[in-house]
Amino acid sequence: MKTITSLQNPEIKDVAKLGDAKERKKQKRFVVEGLRALQTFLDAQWKPQAVYVAPDTQEVVEESFDGAITLVSTDVMEKISQATTPPGILGVFAIPGQPSPNLLRSGIVLAQLADPGNVGTLIRTCAALGHTSVVSIDSVDIWSPKVVQASGGTLAMMQVFHWSWDELLKQRVSQDLVGLVARGGSTPNKKLFKDALIVVGSEARGIPEAWQEQCDELITLPMPGNVESLNAAVAGSIAMYLAWAPKSE
Repeated sequence: MKTITSLQNPEIKDVAKLGDAKERKKQKRFVVEGLRALQTFLDAQWKPQAVYVAPDTQEVVEESFDGAITLVSTDVMEKISQATTPPGILGVFAIPGQPSPNLLRSGIVLAQLADPGNVGTLIRTCAALGHTSVVSIDSVDIWSPKVVQASGGTLAMMQVFHWSWDELLKQRVSQDLVGLVARGGSTPNKKLFKDALIVVGSEARGIPEAWQEQCDELITLPMPGNVESLNAAVAGSIAMYLAWAPKSE
């Protein structure tokens, strides 16, 4: 088994840089931390370029992981990990190219979302409800460690499209664009949105008005409580569930 203990090792230095978006773009690689998230990627037929394991998790990893691993010291794992508490296993994967537009299906449109936790949570909900498409428009880097972590590894199950709004309008075929707005939209549980893309706007401003006008439908979640709005990830997740759930009689 290969072992690395030096913090100055060039390979380790390159992996440690992958917490930075510019460096991910330069290296065309990203990291996945935690055995469960890594296993989700492997189950989806992703092939890691490298897998690093700390001594205190080596035995657990070897019992459940079939691939080649590199054993690193605790100090090295702390250097390459982007987590507050390193889980002890980290995989490095190549960032995939843009999927073919003909693979676009139902899913979520991330319209100028800035919070990686919200983005990861929405991707996880999208996967849980059987959708396969994520369209990212001017949002936080999909391949950031925080997004991957918040998605629970389900990012591996998605086709990720990086488009502008105009490109989305041009490339979609049968998919309706259903915009989630704070007020003025229809109630989502009155209609099933077959083959739809639910558009979730930025945490601060929502969906730009010009884009709202180009959506096929706008929906608003009824809120009987005295609150102005919901967290973007919560609202988007509820909307996706209501769009999926069987219509009540």
